[in-house]
Amino acid sequence: MKVIVIGGDAAGMSAASKLKRLVKDCEIVAYEKGNYLSYAACGLPYYVAYHDMKVDSLIQRTKPEFEAAGIHPVLFHEVCRVMPEQKKVMVRNLETGEKFEDTYDKLLIATGAHPVIPSVPGTDLMGVHTLKTIDDAVKLKNGISEGVAKEVLIVGGGYIGVEAAETMAAAGLKVRVIQRRDVLLKNFDPEISSFARQELERLGVTICTSEKLKAIEGDTRVQRVVTDKGAYTADLVLLASGVVPSTEFLKDSGIALGEKGAVAVDREMRTNFPDIYAAGDCAEVYHMIKERNVYIPLATTANKCGRIVGENLSGRHVSFAGTLGSAAVKVGELELARTGLSESEARSLDFDSASVMVKASDLPHYYPGASPVWIKMIYEKGTKRILGAQGAGGTGTVLRINIFAAAVANGMKTGELGMLDLCYAPPFSTVWDAVHIAANAAK
Repeated sequence: MKVIVIGGDAAGMSAASKLKRLVKDCEIVAYEKGNYLSYAACGLPYYVAYHDMKVDSLIQRTKPEFEAAGIHPVLFHEVCRVMPEQKKVMVRNLETGEKFEDTYDKLLIATGAHPVIPSVPGTDLMGVHTLKTIDDAVKLKNGISEGVAKEVLIVGGGYIGVEAAETMAAAGLKVRVIQRRDVLLKNFDPEISSFARQELERLGVTICTSEKLKAIEGDTRVQRVVTDKGAYTADLVLLASGVVPSTEFLKDSGIALGEKGAVAVDREMRTNFPDIYAAGDCAEVYHMIKERNVYIPLATTANKCGRIVGENLSGRHVSFAGTLGSAAVKVGELELARTGLSESEARSLDFDSASVMVKASDLPHYYPGASPVWIKMIYEKGTKRILGAQGAGGTGTVLRINIFAAAVANGMKTGELGMLDLCYAPPFSTVWDAVHIAANAAK
């Protein structure tokens, strides 16, 4: 059996590695258009910020290591067409421009996503960056370390924008964030996302919400940014307005695309062609609570789905349990995390839902270092089933939301979570943990 993997990062190489462990004699070819395989994309903002961090620290597994395992990665090669009826792909060598066809028995599409580039003048000027790949991060880090950048403008207030704002402010740069929406971190409810704004402002970051980018101006290098509300000087711009699935090359293939152009798949990550699978940021995933496919590009989901594809390529039939969209972000001294449905999502899905928000303490008041933690929980009124939770606070907040993730995934009710036997000792929590307090506040 010959398997072609399109894309050499999280989902693609997780699948290839799992398949090779299960089927030793299968042939696996992985086409990757970039220079790196299997790297920690979520670490890119920190690589940019920390002067001593090297590119090698982001690499999970190298090309020689994959080759030693019997997998054949091919770098700087882009699959530009898929022909399902012939079981062929068209490949372009990006170094020579040569095109050739390759055949497969089974195929995995794991091309990931690429940044949204606003349709405004000036995005091609020097000093305008994105942050999705290692090459992006290297260029951005060099742009900062050269000493040219003093005033940074970040377009977008999602995870990457917020993380980059925090790290660049910590590096002593003057940072401004402009965001088209009226809040940062749109996947959080406003009561929780507001803490991110407060913390960034405490760090010296200027936040401009409900403001739309109109143009980036300069001769050869960016000098200022124009919005619908004014103009700002800037010598470095980071475009962080989100990502879209990298599926343009599938447009005429007959492979079904769904929400936002992501590849439509079933619970086994199979497309509408039985020998073609898709996983990672280019594909939809099943949502446990919504009970339908959604597009939520997260590294954790990509790795899980890649592993499942590896098993299913071997002939097994493993279904993906589903995502809850669990995610976390660090902002200065605060942790923010969320899982399951937000309050607005619950309402849009016609759940008879309610929510509670509590302020508790992470430790007893008498124990040194005690600090507040805010938790918002969303639940179904009649059944008291927990639908989602969000939190903001100091160290330990993310781990508390992980408890809610387990509760949501297992259909727990508020009363059950409110009496769950969690560990207690003064250095770790209060006798009634913030999780208990939120769950027991439900009426």
